[in-house]
Amino acid sequence: MAETRLPVLRAKPSEIAERALVVGEPERAEWCAGLLDDAVEVGRYREYVTFTGAFQGTPITICSHGVGSGGAAVAFHELFLAGVTTVVRAGTCGGMQAAIPDGQIIVGTGAIRRDGTSNELVPIEYPAVAHHEVVAALLASCQARGVARPPAGIILTKATLYEGPQANPFDLWVRAGVVAAEMEFATLLVMAGIRGLRAGGLFVSDGNAVRKREAGAAKDFSYDPHREVVKTNTQTMLR
Repeated sequence: MAETRLPVLRAKPSEIAERALVVGEPERAEWCAGLLDDAVEVGRYREYVTFTGAFQGTPITICSHGVGSGGAAVAFHELFLAGVTTVVRAGTCGGMQAAIPDGQIIVGTGAIRRDGTSNELVPIEYPAVAHHEVVAALLASCQARGVARPPAGIILTKATLYEGPQANPFDLWVRAGVVAAEMEFATLLVMAGIRGLRAGGLFVSDGNAVRKREAGAAKDFSYDPHREVVKTNTQTMLR
């Protein structure tokens, strides 16, 4: 009997490794696959592109999940369904402390659940916490690659990129010491946590919201994640 493919990722469960790296962009997944030995594309549908290969002899799957937690949760669910036990999300983020420069690599230790998705899975009181073994491994990997003492801390996971009329408690999160903001991390941590699995996150700052607000920069058009410092340090992070 032919093996059934995962409904959305379109890969066969047997083609998925126990360890996975998840990224937002399909192009970034393809770039990461180039770092693997014997990488094979095992699934492609919409924003979800999946490769499996080996890194230094260890099987690993790389999967893109798009922007936002609702769609990303589809990828996370199917990866876990296929038998993945450890997931690291590698992506960009916006720095939320003035001292964080553009291009800074950041390790996420936990997340604020404003993602709009995880609350549909488990009550909001359930914490979004990165697995301690994953955090330790990411910090050690950063140091081994010359990134001494990267910022590590709480990430704000937002449901939207752009603001609307509703008041944004931005200053509250800054005062609370939140290091950065993005759109998928809390969902991953909750989905891994309720299954007793391991997850963590590594990020590159593609801008600093504190400095932009202090400078009075335009809210929407001032965002530019395509600069060379972001691209270069994202590749450093992924290596």
